[in-house]
Amino acid sequence: MTLHAVRLLGFADTPRVAARFGLDRDDTSSLLEDFRADGWVTTSEFAGTAGWSLTDRGRAADERLLADELAATGARETVVQVHERFVPLNARFQDTVTRWQLRPIGGNSFAANDHTDFRWDDRVIASLRSVGRRLGGLEDDLVRVLPRFTGYARRYDAAMARVVAGQRQWVDGVEVDSCHLVWIQLHEDLLATLGLERGDGR
Repeated sequence: MTLHAVRLLGFADTPRVAARFGLDRDDTSSLLEDFRADGWVTTSEFAGTAGWSLTDRGRAADERLLADELAATGARETVVQVHERFVPLNARFQDTVTRWQLRPIGGNSFAANDHTDFRWDDRVIASLRSVGRRLGGLEDDLVRVLPRFTGYARRYDAAMARVVAGQRQWVDGVEVDSCHLVWIQLHEDLLATLGLERGDGR
């Protein structure tokens, strides 16, 4: 789970890696150093923050471990079925986030949404809530076979509550556990678990 946490987070310091699956921080730190020695992870600094990220070797190692997990648990069929249900929901979510970021005006299809049209934003928020309500069922099916999928729906709902309260950065912000951040981590988790690549139409 330490290696997989690095993959899902993309770039994170040791406390965040440990927190992703509720792991012991000291054990996580030790494992990360072992993984660095194996060439599976590397450290770098971005915007004044140091963190861990996967190497290509680490990504391959994570995929082997996930494949072993699927074989041991017999969970592949369930994850495949959930992913198939997720794909059209993902398309709807991505369209909704685009409408949050852009609001066509005056013939400009790519005009930035300045969030002054409250009716527009209210419709987008309603769509985000509608999509979010579907996550619970997907997560329930996943957790029955792979408990590590626990928490996505709760995190999304928590971000959604912030959005409804007027905190717009919780839609797509990268500095908070936003709806978009939760969503892309779930997407990555599904793809990684099934050994699929992002951007291949799935």
